[in-house]
Amino acid sequence: MALLERLRRLVLGPPPATTVGTRRPTTAAPKPGVAQEDRLRARLVADPNDARSFGALAEIVRRHAAEATTEDPLTAPAEPEERQRAADLAVWSLAEELAGNPKAWYPLIELARLSVDDDREGALRRLATAAERDPSGKALTEGLQVLRESGLPVEALGLGVGHWRVREQDPAVGRQLVLAALEAERPAEARHHLEALRLHPNEAAVAALQDELGPAVERAERRAE
Repeated sequence: MALLERLRRLVLGPPPATTVGTRRPTTAAPKPGVAQEDRLRARLVADPNDARSFGALAEIVRRHAAEATTEDPLTAPAEPEERQRAADLAVWSLAEELAGNPKAWYPLIELARLSVDDDREGALRRLATAAERDPSGKALTEGLQVLRESGLPVEALGLGVGHWRVREQDPAVGRQLVLAALEAERPAEARHHLEALRLHPNEAAVAALQDELGPAVERAERRAE
């Protein structure tokens, strides 16, 4: 069986077997770890944005995928790069399956994280869709951080400016935008986003961000003079 098909079976499970002409099997004890995996899948079906359950299940499918690359005794042990690709493909398949839910935004963040280096435009589309699916701003915060961690602060600014609703969303969105502007060496834009945060009704959270980010913005402004 091809590696891709083996990995898809690990993520999606094998197709149901026919019961025609066979005896009904007796109840057997589940394999170790299967019950936990089933519980995680059930949680993600109910809430595809459960980041903790997604992370736990992703680790399981990564481990299965790494094992699948070396399970054939007739082939040489897989190189670390091959095992990593197989693990990423397994997580990709999991995230792609969950992203079909119209309320799912976290799986789209994971798909973007996996694809941003090789398919920047595709990653940006996924992050934009995730932001549109989540009015709270959590998806936008996560997406901006993915882009910043990938060395793409200008792209983060473009995504944030297009989707940030300062009065309605978590102030953490504004924090990510200020940091992205600083990383892009745009102190005036950093100042603009820092001042825009004052429109948010959570005055305590805004004051804390002003204390945290204000000195960095001031230093960037002095360097730009």
